[in-house]
Amino acid sequence: MGASLALSSQTYIIAGTDEVGRGPLAGPVVAAATILNNEQRFILLNEGLRDSKKMTHIVRERLFSRICELGVVWSAQAASPGKIDIINILQASLWCMKRSIEKLTVVPDLVLVDGNKEIPDLLIKQKFIIKGDDKVPSIAAASVIAKVLRDRAMIALDKIYSEYGFASHKGYPSAKHREKLIMIGASPVHRLSFRGVLLAKDDDS
Repeated sequence: MGASLALSSQTYIIAGTDEVGRGPLAGPVVAAATILNNEQRFILLNEGLRDSKKMTHIVRERLFSRICELGVVWSAQAASPGKIDIINILQASLWCMKRSIEKLTVVPDLVLVDGNKEIPDLLIKQKFIIKGDDKVPSIAAASVIAKVLRDRAMIALDKIYSEYGFASHKGYPSAKHREKLIMIGASPVHRLSFRGVLLAKDDDS
């Protein structure tokens, strides 16, 4: 969890939250929540903060380091493939965002949620923003944190299940990933409820 920074100068505290990893066939979905003060927001925007999907791996890692160095208040939560299979990917994503907000060391007055759905049972005022990761700095920072943490998790899983190539495609349904699924079947970290995994299983039968 990120370090807490005094926010006494703010009278209204806004958090942003985003998730990463809804589309992959394997690995967790990860969400993060952040609270930026004015100085942090200014510095990070000047250093290239935006939607994490529009950054290179190197830039994301650099910004993640800067987020930590600046003492940004942040928290993150992952949901395992097993949980995704049980409650579905949408509910798992919303659950991760809710938990990341609840784990913040500062309670926000408002949460800005990336996407087009509100988070169920969140006891804090919220507003969803479509493409918020490209519009709202706190959501963009959350997307960077979630992406970096998930990528690191997939690289770690690659060392255990090296035959699938998780380090390169991060669990997304690339041609090589689909080919491996057909050849050797699913691993314990694959999302067994996902169509791409089910189709690979059918092709192998």
